[in-house]
Amino acid sequence: MSEPPRQEAAETVDSGQNLQELLDILDLEKIEVNIFRGRSPEEGPQRIFGGQVAGQAVVAAGRTVTEDRFVHSLHAYFIRPGDPSVPVIYEVDRVRDGRSFTTRRVTAIQHGKAIFTLSASFHRPEPGLSHQFPMPQVPPPEELPTMRERLVQALGKVPRSADWHPFERRPVGPLSYEVQRDRSLIRTENPVWLKVNGKVPDDPLLQVCLMTYASDMTLLDTVLLAHGRTFSGISMASLDHAMWFHRPFRTDEWLLYAQETPVAGGARGLARGLVYTRSGELVCSVVQEGLIRIVDEEHH
Repeated sequence: MSEPPRQEAAETVDSGQNLQELLDILDLEKIEVNIFRGRSPEEGPQRIFGGQVAGQAVVAAGRTVTEDRFVHSLHAYFIRPGDPSVPVIYEVDRVRDGRSFTTRRVTAIQHGKAIFTLSASFHRPEPGLSHQFPMPQVPPPEELPTMRERLVQALGKVPRSADWHPFERRPVGPLSYEVQRDRSLIRTENPVWLKVNGKVPDDPLLQVCLMTYASDMTLLDTVLLAHGRTFSGISMASLDHAMWFHRPFRTDEWLLYAQETPVAGGARGLARGLVYTRSGELVCSVVQEGLIRIVDEEHH
């Protein structure tokens, strides 16, 4: 469910033009108490991108919580592929409203069946102990070529599947296409600078939703990097996804998504990531397990 089909096209789009559409897609329609409706882009993947349904589910949960509480964690399961041709209905269960924490459970429904579930916890800010892992030492984004430039160099063009979202990415290390050609580049780490193309409103919930959306774009790619594989001959989909939000951040400013894969086996791969601001603040942690099934050994 997570990964859009890898279909290449000769023409590409300016991803910056898609920001307002993404913001509109995340602005769910309320159709009843605790029930919301979301749509998909008119042009995009042939199945709903996992980050989209996760981001919309966080919006649905957040719309039922008081403004003095902020998302600190979410845990999600991708159950069925989403159909982008029909709306998604989000049903919110108000599990608990405590003095410090609020818990919500969201079910995304299409064609009468659950396609996705999410549990989210909201916390009223309070003081406490503070520490973090230091940010990895990597070149700043201005010193790195864009993802589009890297893809053109590696493939001669930009696949449509890599250019339909409004996020700019600047990988620090090699791409899977490069690793496939030179296996000495194989690695288990995948740091990527990213930010949304454009200015985003000062809404903490929206920032979390956009980061949730972006977090699903490159995690499973990290598993492929560790094996010198591309998407060819591979069936991939997110299975479950967890995030923890530690400090406020802005997705329209550069963030370093430091990803790694500690293990893969049994047609599943695990990847995790730490998200840092340019100043080195650790603002978000992510863990995802995904289906990574070899379907065509000829591409290996």
